[in-house]
Amino acid sequence: MAGQGTIDLYTAGTPNGHKISCTLEELGVPCNVQKIDIAKNVQKEEWFLKINRMIDTPGVPTLRCSANGRIPAIIDNTSSPPRRVFEGQAIQLYLCEQYDKDHRISFPYGSDDYWEMVCWMTWMQSGIGPMQGQANHFYRYAPEKIQYAINRYQVETKRLYQVLNDRLATQKAAGQGLWIVGGKFTVADISCFSWVNWAEWAGVETKPFPELQSWLETIQQRPAMERGVNVPDAFEMKKAMKSKEGEEQFAKHHSNWVMQGMREDEAKHK
Repeated sequence: MAGQGTIDLYTAGTPNGHKISCTLEELGVPCNVQKIDIAKNVQKEEWFLKINRMIDTPGVPTLRCSANGRIPAIIDNTSSPPRRVFEGQAIQLYLCEQYDKDHRISFPYGSDDYWEMVCWMTWMQSGIGPMQGQANHFYRYAPEKIQYAINRYQVETKRLYQVLNDRLATQKAAGQGLWIVGGKFTVADISCFSWVNWAEWAGVETKPFPELQSWLETIQQRPAMERGVNVPDAFEMKKAMKSKEGEEQFAKHHSNWVMQGMREDEAKHK
């Protein structure tokens, strides 16, 4: 729910950004969206790295929006002083703790379902996210095509998709529906969906994984999720992929800023 709200959301139209905008939409929590133009490396600018929300209040520590220089990040203005949270999984768990008291997309803290949910969110953040992200890089952006690297990360992404497909099949067979945990749609599904929804950009097909494909299509039809993937901008990747020209233009645009960011980091960390 972009607009006047208690949450300041700093984000971009990426899988990690979509993870949080979709969570906020599903919870119905209004937020003030600030687009971070990663094509211009805005996430590395000092104002983003170090935001002092209480500059006139002695003794209040400076808020760093994201110490890692990455999106997404939020500032919750209902806290006194305002509370900064960065990293996708931390933000999702925080939002559920603060704004999902009736557990619409989460579970009571300490329950078996809660910890199972955390396991699958952590699995995504340490598995699908980084592996598919590297597949994106070597398949779409790297200045030289290293086939070993492309194969390595695409195959690992497919292996992880098979793990998720098998989990969904097991849940379905047990009468839990086509959801990752607890027989309902939760932040574990949002977390995994945010990356699987970008599968084709990594050169990976979802159709060989029937339960995953059905799960993906079901989530795509949720109104809140559709709104969430269009924050802060319209989600253009799937439209671009409909033509070779569109695909190439989309890749060229993103490759330029990815490589520019790499060159700047290399200069700083020789």
